Amino acid sequence: MTTPFGTVPAEAIREGRATDAYFRRTREALEHAGTNPRVVAEVTADQFPTGEFEVFTGVTEAARLLEGRDVDVDALPDGQLFDGGPVMRIEGPYLAFAELETSLLGLLSQPSAFATAALECRVAAPDSQVLSFGSRHVHPALAAVVERAALVAGLDGFSHVAAGELLGREASGTMPHALMFPFGEGDQAAAWEAFDAAVPEDTPRIALTDTFWDEVSESLLAAETLGDRLDGVRLDTTGSRRGDFRHIVREVRWELDARGYEDVDVFLSGGLGPDQLRELRDLADGFGVGSAITNADPVDFSLDIVELDGEPISKRGKLSGVKEVYRTPDGGHRVALADRDGPRGGTSLLEPLVRDGEIVRDDLDDLDAATERCLADAEAVGFGDEPT
Repeated sequence: MTTPFGTVPAEAIREGRATDAYFRRTREALEHAGTNPRVVAEVTADQFPTGEFEVFTGVTEAARLLEGRDVDVDALPDGQLFDGGPVMRIEGPYLAFAELETSLLGLLSQPSAFATAALECRVAAPDSQVLSFGSRHVHPALAAVVERAALVAGLDGFSHVAAGELLGREASGTMPHALMFPFGEGDQAAAWEAFDAAVPEDTPRIALTDTFWDEVSESLLAAETLGDRLDGVRLDTTGSRRGDFRHIVREVRWELDARGYEDVDVFLSGGLGPDQLRELRDLADGFGVGSAITNADPVDFSLDIVELDGEPISKRGKLSGVKEVYRTPDGGHRVALADRDGPRGGTSLLEPLVRDGEIVRDDLDDLDAATERCLADAEAVGFGDEPT
């Protein structure tokens, strides 16, 4: 079996062939032994809260993977933050979902990491426009996964066209350095004028102003060239040329203001992460972030059987028994056995997702609801709060 771009086809994922070989061996052994116990399995990262919250997403794809199987599934809502304990619980005959473990964890681990990293950028510059520019760092088949995770975390947009078509959102972005080169040094104005003449009226006129000359000179030239039609300038200055990047940005802002271009926004991109956004957010109007999102380590989820034929069970080092997780009024995350009382005032976070193989949640594709939930929960738990 071959595919044009080296990706595993959707049918292999759905059918359970996108799995680790030992799950096939497990099925063979259990079927040979004539046993297929009813189990409860939980997807967890940390078993107890550690104080490090992460964003849970990927639940839509997980639901579609488990749809049609003889299982009941509970899970956190899309965009919910978690800190220890289960994010998903599956109950049913083990062989109904055994081979899906590999794909299930992959569908949750990487998107949750992307969303968490994007949320770190969001809270670092809460009043700035922040766009996801990281799709070039992942396999193109994953571009929509990156961009959707960024939107769940509250970023204002993204750059990938095909992802936008899939998500029903328009991609953002104006010009690369490659547009500047054909016009050559000294004729930057012609490049900006060509862009202005060619793109639709509702496309922001953001001029890239760090190609041949220093950022101040090109920014002022762009402002003189496009006048009132210029919405902003973007500095994508290479790290080796930055020196004191904050000083460069401050100088650009100062010189634009000094010449009456106070309405021209300043956007920054190029290897920026939460630390840089916090440092520059008082000077810049917006940011493009890429590797800060896509370089995030996948959340280390595991799937563990915690109950077998109604009795608690676990491997060594894991916690047996069916569990619930709660959000407490003070923003805490609590883990407790499901058959015991939860914390006072706590709200249970696990909600029905699949019943008898049928998806029962009607908001799976509601991206706006997931974003609202993520940002509200981030505020409730103090995600990214700076030390006082």
